[in-house]
Amino acid sequence: MADTLFGGPALPPAYPERAAWGTAQKLRAWQQEALDLYFSRNARDFLAVATPGAGKTTFALRVASMLLEAGTVNRVTIVAPTDHLKRQWADAAARVGIAIDPNFKNADGQHGRGFIGVALTYAQVASKPLLHRAKTEAARTLVILDEIHHGGEALSWGDGLREAFDPAIRRLALTGTPFRSDTSPIPFVDYVEDRDGIRRSKADYTYGYGNALRDHVVRPVMFMAYSGQMRWRTSAGEEMAASLGEAAVTKDITSQAWRTALNPTGEWIPAVLAGADKRLSEVRRSVPDAGGLVIATDHEDARAYAGQLKRITGESPTVILSDDAKASSKIEEFTASDKRWMVAVRMVSEGVDVPRLSVGVYATSTSTPLFFAQAVGRFVRARKRGETASVFLPSVPQLMALANSMEAERDHALDRPEKDDDGLFTPEDSLMAEANSEDKASDSLTKGKFEALDSQASFDRVLFDGGEFGTGGEVGSEEELDFLGIPGLLDAEQVGTLLRQRQHEQLNRRKGRAPAQEPAAAIPDHRMLMDLRNELAKNVAAWSARTGTPHGVVHTKLRTICGGPPVAQANEEQLQKRLRKLQDWFIGRS
Repeated sequence: MADTLFGGPALPPAYPERAAWGTAQKLRAWQQEALDLYFSRNARDFLAVATPGAGKTTFALRVASMLLEAGTVNRVTIVAPTDHLKRQWADAAARVGIAIDPNFKNADGQHGRGFIGVALTYAQVASKPLLHRAKTEAARTLVILDEIHHGGEALSWGDGLREAFDPAIRRLALTGTPFRSDTSPIPFVDYVEDRDGIRRSKADYTYGYGNALRDHVVRPVMFMAYSGQMRWRTSAGEEMAASLGEAAVTKDITSQAWRTALNPTGEWIPAVLAGADKRLSEVRRSVPDAGGLVIATDHEDARAYAGQLKRITGESPTVILSDDAKASSKIEEFTASDKRWMVAVRMVSEGVDVPRLSVGVYATSTSTPLFFAQAVGRFVRARKRGETASVFLPSVPQLMALANSMEAERDHALDRPEKDDDGLFTPEDSLMAEANSEDKASDSLTKGKFEALDSQASFDRVLFDGGEFGTGGEVGSEEELDFLGIPGLLDAEQVGTLLRQRQHEQLNRRKGRAPAQEPAAAIPDHRMLMDLRNELAKNVAAWSARTGTPHGVVHTKLRTICGGPPVAQANEEQLQKRLRKLQDWFIGRS
């Protein structure tokens, strides 16, 4: 193997056994590449963007160790979003010989003896920026800013960060989700104007989910989408009904149907939790300590979901609430145990490392790209090759779009109107108050009286690698169980192959159940043809979104390769052939 810039052999993209959080003795290929780049540039500021689960902590602590050893710095300050992450950073740093005090309070004045630095929350810095500026000036300080996207200048945290850490010798910024829903500049981040005149954040090093998946550093994620019929009463006393995720409804109706689905007194949530627990049982056949996490909108829902899980499993889940003084110790206990389920509001949405989490339920009314990516990031951290992740979620357009764009690279954009793009939720309201607060839904969901009357769940589809699979089905049906029973140890290509196989089997079963026609051989099955056309349209749309190719161009290319007439006149064999060709494209076959 070739030697690296700092000596020692270059290493493969992943290693078989994952070390404790942030303490790997060997570096993954991306970490070594980023480290080489960091020291070759020798810059005061450096922004590293790496997908959740890739190992940003290991990279940052290696930078800190080398700077301390070289005498470039003699103090390290780590800033993280939550108190739990402060302790997690301190523990990781201690394991590599860096003594960090996570218990420092602004009122203390000085950190404990024997420590070389402190771990702070963004809220701590914002409340006493001049105190931290004085400490930064008093030593040659490296500042590690974990999840730097929280430092948007519109929040008090942004001003505090600039005031406190402007004198730092080095600043290393880290994030797995380098975008915000607002247009406030993030401190110590460079912005470059693109061809459209919009200034976008510029990372010094980027390692995205797609690359990490190919390197087997993260798990492939299957999104299990559930729809169903919802009924509710509006503030005006009008009874409404809609299908969850129905395309031909307004955003208001979508949000109200979504809210109805998440109501603990209905049947949607218990059905989805039961499906997720079946999936967890299947994963635990090959990964015995695999755990699950339900992310709830608020404390009341979290407690109700925990009660439902206890009825389903017979085991009380771990409940993590932001106002619980024992939240951090509960997370640590769950991490070290083999308990099945944890239910949380926001405490486990970002940065917290529980590697055994393999199954998630996205039971929250938050739909910002930032929060969604952070939530999914809790399940993608790979411990060994072949582990898969499954996230259960409502079948609503906002979440479907986010799930289908998992591999998309995003930058923080300035110079655009300050508005919530999805029109439903206000992002990160709670961050203004405190680092550990729970995420709030917007006024569109909480104003006025609202009464959820009834909710029914049905299995909709599976989203994976930009494709959609499944023909839908009732809860408990063979169609649902086909996908819940997928083995828990498969690499990304095997997942794709198995999903296509299950879908093909479902289409054949549906064809076999279709009403007999006379004469059967002479009359095409119009139901089957419509199903195939719809499936082809979904996959063409997914490929279009992934490649930027217009739908019509994709259809034309498929006809050129596979032959046959336009979709409306194509028969079953011709449509199946085009579907198979599309599926080949998704896994990289020409």
